[in-house]
Amino acid sequence: MHLTKVGEIGEVMHLAKSGRLIVKLNAVGACIKAGELLIDSSGKRVGRVVELIGPVSAPYASVIPMTDRTSRLVGSKIFSGGIAKSFRSKGRSSAKRAR
Repeated sequence: MHLTKVGEIGEVMHLAKSGRLIVKLNAVGACIKAGELLIDSSGKRVGRVVELIGPVSAPYASVIPMTDRTSRLVGSKIFSGGIAKSFRSKGRSSAKRAR
């Protein structure tokens, strides 16, 4: 899957106790939605937005990281990478039903 940088949307502030990254959004980033994929300046996946938190005038995004090296991301600029699609299938597969 090819990702293109849309523009800088914010900066990683810190890693929460829950394991999520907290990203302070700028004016451009205020329009992102849950499920959006975030990338770093080199185009590598950083994580997926789970929810927007804080006041509307200065929003933050709670992000599930897609990397083990979360501590190196603190202070780095984050870009939009498009909408992340979930490939999980709901329910049982047809192979399991055939038994």
